[in-house]
Formats: sequence, structure tokens, C-alpha cells
Amino acid sequence: MRRRLTSIAALLAASSLLAGCTPDRTQVEPSDPAVGSIDGQGESVAPDQAAVYQQEASWSRCGELECATIQVPVDWSDPDGATTDLVINRHAATDAAGRLGSLLINPGGPGGSGLDLTESFVAMAGDDVLASYDIIGFDPRGVGESSPLACGDSEEIDDYYLTDQILDTEQAIEEARAATTAFAERCRELSGPLLENVDTSSAARDMDVIRAVVGDEQLHYLGYSYGTQLGATYAELFPDNVGRMVLDGAVDFTLPVEEQAKGQAAGFEGALMNFIDWCLAEQEGCPLDADREAARQQVQDIALQARDEGYPTPDGDVVNGNLMVYGMVVTMYDEASWVYLEAGLSEVLERGTADIFNQLAGFYLDKDPTTGEYLSNSQWAFTGIGCLDGGVTEPYTVDSLGAFVGSIEEASPTFGWWFGSSLGCDGWPWTAKEPVTALEAADDAAPILVIGTTHDPATPYAWAESLSEQLASSTLLTYEGEGHTAYGRSNQCILDAVDGYLVGGEMPVSGLRC
Repeated sequence: MRRRLTSIAALLAASSLLAGCTPDRTQVEPSDPAVGSIDGQGESVAPDQAAVYQQEASWSRCGELECATIQVPVDWSDPDGATTDLVINRHAATDAAGRLGSLLINPGGPGGSGLDLTESFVAMAGDDVLASYDIIGFDPRGVGESSPLACGDSEEIDDYYLTDQILDTEQAIEEARAATTAFAERCRELSGPLLENVDTSSAARDMDVIRAVVGDEQLHYLGYSYGTQLGATYAELFPDNVGRMVLDGAVDFTLPVEEQAKGQAAGFEGALMNFIDWCLAEQEGCPLDADREAARQQVQDIALQARDEGYPTPDGDVVNGNLMVYGMVVTMYDEASWVYLEAGLSEVLERGTADIFNQLAGFYLDKDPTTGEYLSNSQWAFTGIGCLDGGVTEPYTVDSLGAFVGSIEEASPTFGWWFGSSLGCDGWPWTAKEPVTALEAADDAAPILVIGTTHDPATPYAWAESLSEQLASSTLLTYEGEGHTAYGRSNQCILDAVDGYLVGGEMPVSGLRC
């Protein structure tokens, strides 16, 4: 999940790309007479010596912000080769005299729009941070406005992502693998070679170009969720360039993908049980059974019935298993959204329809509530980036998939079946050319602040602990609470600790819990 529900208005509007942002485009051509990454004398061009480092951004107004489009190499193994657009925006520091530099931000995903994040970040960040930094948002390569990946029309996307699957035979597994390969090839047809180069290491190299273009010697950065993987990858590739870095909602991307899935499944199961406790104890009209385990079973039964039979909506749509689970788990990213989960369950149990869960699923998928069209490419960008990063995996068999599903159902009795209803990236044809699978060079980076939330369903607290252990220069800050990430949505203790570090360079006391 890449966003939080904050109001019913947001639910109806979903999220859209930054309106009215039509920046000037500064084109950077490959060096002449270079061929690929070879300069005129036949010597290799190091990535950090690429021509794109010499460009200047041409800023123009876009609403309350400024926007620009810069160029980065399509393929960082050919740094002076063909380029692609990278769209950035900024909110200028409110105290020009006391300005410390730029703070690059990323909302996570992968596939989340940093352009969308900038205005909301300005609304929630501390005043001292806004006074001291230009806030820089960006759509990573292949995302949103930055030469977005394309994978087909809405019908093609729905067929791939929303069709329920039961993978209990070798034939079903082979058909699912073939569908993934065909979907990837469709994305390659529509997106070109960029599809093979939207990995996290390439995006981290793009961030270093942004640092240079805005005139900073060091990269100051705050990343949420997947943005922590992006930041840690940057620290591994450019340890000497790390400034003040905050990684909030940490992802331990060094874990095998199956272990990541189990951790996340357990996180959502825990969030569901915390919701049930809240509903039974604090909500007078809670629709669930008074027995805690019976209430959990009700939720599981609803999800399975959606998969096996479907639930109608007043508009004639059918909510299947995928849509039902999307609609449920999107509410678990912030305890303020639990009221929507309660309302959806009430509708199903009292009327036998699932209109609320249909709307919630549309919000997660970033679909227009009226037309059903996708408002952004975040869903397939998530797949393109994640599958490049995931590396080569052994093809699933009935036995190996069954073992995985069994282990994940132990972690999450309610949602385990759903996590096991896909082959993930099995069948995706490409992997990253420069994967970061361990954090060693990052030991030499400047101090990094890692934040973990104790009941975070999407990035379990254990991941923050393990990522902090792997980043030798880091300090772990803990938010004792519910929901995904902490800065801007938790409490004053977190706000003061992060602002004190970003503005004053004062790292919170080791072990601080807020």
C-alpha cells in the first residue's frame, strides 16, 4: 500500500498526478562523439561522470510549487547513452537566509508519486524543516510523470491484477507463469527498454543526479516505506554523498522475498486483531461477534466467499477475493481508517453487499470511482520495479507453492491464502543489472536515522530493527503505535526527534521510544 486514508473526500477523489505541472524540459544529449558509455578517446565513462551531471534545471511554476524536467540515462550501464525524463518539483525554504540545502523525499511504493507527496509533506512537516530546506519531490523513473511505464488499457490491467486464482495444479501454475511473462512482454512493447531499467539501484543513481542538479554536495533525504530501500541503496552506492538521511517505515530488502511476504502477512494479521479489539471494546455498533477468534473467522469467511462466489454492489459490480482483500487491508495503514473497515463489514454482514469495500479497493488501486479507469501507473510500476529487484527465483511447483502457502497461512490465517494466490515475479523475464543485496559500503555513510512503528502492518517493526543493525552508522527511533510509518502521522515526540536531526544535526538518543 502506498497511501493512507484520511477522509471520505480522499476516498472519493483517490489520488491524481500533480495538476497543472507543465515544466520546461532540459534535454541532455549523449556526449559526442561518444558511443554508448565510451568517450571520444575510447575510455569508459564512469556513471558519476555522465553528461547528465552537468545539466541545469529550468524551473517553472506549477500551482503552489515549481517544477522541472531533467534527464537521466535510460540504462546506467551506458551512462552517456539515451536519456529519459525525470520530473521533479520543489517547495522553496521559507527562510532563505538560514537555508541548509534541499531535502529529497519519497513516498514509497514502489510506484508512488513523489510529485504528489510534496504538497502534503509541506502541510505536515515541522516548521523548522520547511524553513531550512527546499523540499524536493520526484517521480522515480517509470513512475507518474517521469516517462511512465505503460502495460495496457484498464481491461488488460484488471485481467492481470484482479482475476482470482487458485494455484493448486501444475497446469494452473504454468498458466499463471505464462500470464506474467505475457504481461511483462506487453509492458516491454509499450514502454521500451526503460522497463528493464526501473530497478532501485538505477533510481538511486538518478537521486544523485538530482543532488548535483540542485547544487548540493550531500544528499539530504527522507523516505517512507519502500523509500527506505531507495535511501539505503543510495547509501550503499554513494556513502560519501550521504547527508542527513531519515528512513521511516523501514524495509529489510535483504530478506528473501518469501520471508518479506510472511512478515507482511503477519503484520496485517496483527493489525486486523488490533482492529477487532478496538471494534469490540470501543464501538457500540461493532458488527462482529463478541468472541475475538469468532470475529476473526467472520472476516476470513467474508474474504473467502468473495473469492468463491463474489459480493454484489448496488451498481452491479461484483467484488471478488482480490478486491475484497484490497479493500480490507488499505484501511489498516492508519488506525484513523479503521472506521471504514467497520463500515464495510457492517454492510456485508447486514445487507450482503460490498459497495464500501469496492470503493476502498478502487482507492488502493488508484482508479476513478466513476469510470474505473486507472488514475496513475502505480500498480504496474510496483510490479516492474519489484520484479527487477527481486532477482532470479526458482520456478514454483505445486509442492513448493503449497509449502509456501502453508507457512504464510500460519503467519496469517485470515489473509495467508491471498498472499499465496499469486506466483509473484515467477515468469518475469528480467532482473536488475546492479542489484544491492547487502549493505557494506554504507557503513561509511554519515549517521542515518531509521524509524520503526511497533504495530506497522506493511513494514513490520522487526524490519526496522534489522535494517538499523545492517546500517552501522544508524540510530533506531521507535514509535509505539499503530499504522504505517511515523513522521507526520504519529506524535510530537517523533516530530521533534526528526526535526532536531534534520535541522540541528542532533541524532536522537539511542533507543528513544515515542
